[in-house]
Amino acid sequence: MDVRLLNSTPDPQRAIATAARLCYAPIGAAQLMETMTDEEIEKILRIIMSSGHHSALEHASFTFAIDGVSRALTHQLVRHRIASYNQQSQRYVSFDDDPTFIVPPEVDIEPLRRKMFLEACGEAFASYRAMIEEGVAVEDARYLLPNATETKIVVTMNTRELLHFFSLRCCQRAQWEIRELSNLMLELATPVAPYIFMDAGAPCRRGPCPEGKMSCGNPFERILRV
Repeated sequence: MDVRLLNSTPDPQRAIATAARLCYAPIGAAQLMETMTDEEIEKILRIIMSSGHHSALEHASFTFAIDGVSRALTHQLVRHRIASYNQQSQRYVSFDDDPTFIVPPEVDIEPLRRKMFLEACGEAFASYRAMIEEGVAVEDARYLLPNATETKIVVTMNTRELLHFFSLRCCQRAQWEIRELSNLMLELATPVAPYIFMDAGAPCRRGPCPEGKMSCGNPFERILRV
């Protein structure tokens, strides 16, 4: 899995604080943007984060390039609807004879499981190629490709949605691949907006687990990224 932060709103914490402060300021946003001190920005961000008035967080966004993940992961990822996505097309991209499949750790730990998994993926891919050679359109042959097929996607989320994404997907109960992705995204976003993301991640990082009977039972300190 290769995850990179392609772009973000310049000085996102200042941009967010400016938008929030404008509601109560007698001057314009441009002047606020230029004149607010770091201490003032942190104070405003503290109020925003503690009060739950998170609309101002939507004024900053982050764009990630994500390679080496499965279609099973991206099917989960695009369920986060307040985001923008562009994904490698299986309709217009015809895959070659050396495909990459994402193997789950539970499969990869046992040689027999790995062999069975890769053989099944290989058979599906061989049928995919055979269909194309028979003249079947790529957009129809792709129905044979397994969820394990490697894909690439670009995603942009605003800060508010990103915090929500981290809360759900950094949780130990999240599926292993998207949990790994979310933790990598959090590692990349934190240095850009350290105050905003300092407590981001699974809810147990901030307080009691909200999962009730479905809780993994582990305190935050014991949770390790896969």
